[in-house]
Amino acid sequence: MRIEHIALNVSEPVAMARWYCENLGMMVIREGSPPGNARYVADSTGNTVLELYTNPPDAVPDYASMDPMVLHVAFCADDVEATRERLLAAGATAVGEVTRGETGDVLAMLRDPWGLALQLARRAEPML
Repeated sequence: MRIEHIALNVSEPVAMARWYCENLGMMVIREGSPPGNARYVADSTGNTVLELYTNPPDAVPDYASMDPMVLHVAFCADDVEATRERLLAAGATAVGEVTRGETGDVLAMLRDPWGLALQLARRAEPML
């Protein structure tokens, strides 16, 4: 088995998908119609998919109030510092500073413009 996608109930799926494509190198691979306006966005490898949708009967989680360690989406970044600065300029907000772990990992936590936590990671040893 493999994961097909991870779904996130968000307030503005169309705008969020556009930001992810413009700033995180993702691509829309499928679109849904109103009222859900689902956007399936895949990473640059085409192996990982996020579904961004809105479901009016259900409350959108208050991602901005969640500790980033409860929920975050992690992205591989060759240059964590430069990517962090670029995303901050595009409307993300910083959560702490860039950290360097004992194992050599370089990590940074941010929030996208909708409050969802994003992690940038350069692993000393790739996970996969």
